Amino acid sequence: MAEEDPNPRPKRTPEQLVEGLVALLDVEELDTDLYRGMKLPGGRGRVFGGQVIGQALQAAQRSAEGKDAHSLHAYFMRAGDDALPIVYRVVRDFDGKSFATRRVIATQNGQPILNMAASFQVAEKGLHHQDAFPADIPPPQDLKSESELRVEAAQAMPEEHRARFLRWSSPIDVRPLHPRNWFSPTARDPITYSWIKAVAPLGDDRAMHRAILAYASDMGLMATSMMPHGVNWMTPGMQTASLDHAMWFHEDFRADEWLLYAMDSPWAGHGRGMNRGSIFTRDGRLVASVAQEGLIRKREPRR
Repeated sequence: MAEEDPNPRPKRTPEQLVEGLVALLDVEELDTDLYRGMKLPGGRGRVFGGQVIGQALQAAQRSAEGKDAHSLHAYFMRAGDDALPIVYRVVRDFDGKSFATRRVIATQNGQPILNMAASFQVAEKGLHHQDAFPADIPPPQDLKSESELRVEAAQAMPEEHRARFLRWSSPIDVRPLHPRNWFSPTARDPITYSWIKAVAPLGDDRAMHRAILAYASDMGLMATSMMPHGVNWMTPGMQTASLDHAMWFHEDFRADEWLLYAMDSPWAGHGRGMNRGSIFTRDGRLVASVAQEGLIRKREPRR
């Protein structure tokens, strides 16, 4: 008999999932340049890195009116607790006619968990070139979502773990070209593609679209550096965590329309893995680039 879930959650509609994500990233102003990010409802573990990045970016965007975020560089220092709110302090380092820079310190229980620098620019025209859209990528409607893939994978799980595995629901629809094997990963080239978008329509707040893409950019990226080694975060003895995360916004986009997330890993070593990402619209525009280094430490079993 399957183990009863001690904390059952009612199934939420796509609209409710997106409303929850917007509420999560819509930081509350406590004082000038001081904000609070709400805790994750029902949180019981480590804060998802994309949440901290998205909330920190939103805090920075609140103080840079008239300019759009074009880059961010974040360092994770401590694991956050997703059952607690996070406080964000913004430092206005520079305000120019074209550019502005901000620093954000995210804290919990008086301890910093993330430092982020972000830069903002007034929109202008200029020289332009970009990488080409990857070839031979099937459209998202031809691929299964991660939710569907989880249902299929759960059939091979022991009943006592199945309910918790299937409880996962995300406000981001992820459709991978190469579905991952959660339980028995095999070595493969560190290149992967996923279509991503919010599961329901969003409003027209461009800052929120950037915050949501920053949130989604942390989904699946670090796993790329583990692919050549036939391991993942569920492999016994694996210790994984994001160390830093950088992102550049190139063009306007909508996070509720399909975007292709192309990821690769050029290097891993010394317990760290380097990952890169390029995000394209369906019509081939390169709208964002991502880089992240993560901890991928394989601990040997104790004797």
